[in-house]
Amino acid sequence: QLVESGGGSVQAGGSLRLSCASTRWTGNIYCMAWFRQSPGKEREGVASIDSKGTTTYVDSVKGRFTISRDGAKNTVDLQMNSLKPEDTAMYYCAASWLYGSRLNRNKYRYWGQGTQVTVSS
Repeated sequence: QLVESGGGSVQAGGSLRLSCASTRWTGNIYCMAWFRQSPGKEREGVASIDSKGTTTYVDSVKGRFTISRDGAKNTVDLQMNSLKPEDTAMYYCAASWLYGSRLNRNKYRYWGQGTQVTVSS
């Protein structure tokens, strides 16, 4: 239903662009977001964007990551610049129809399979 692409390995300071496409819904998804999870840690909200284009970022990525979406195609991208080793994680795309979802993972019902991002120092 949600398919991510674009992960990989990069050195610190480098960039990656993640993409997520919905293969199921043709209507406008209210909120789409990116989460990440590294071993032994809880899944963390990274960035979200709602149908009006309002964005939310976790503090650790502000100024480095940019989320964007195409509402007509139900796709969402995450441009990641100035990557740091602590950005290493599995990144998941998620979709929600609940108002105010932002970075609350409990409000997201649909998830992609994840794409690995590894940043080496």
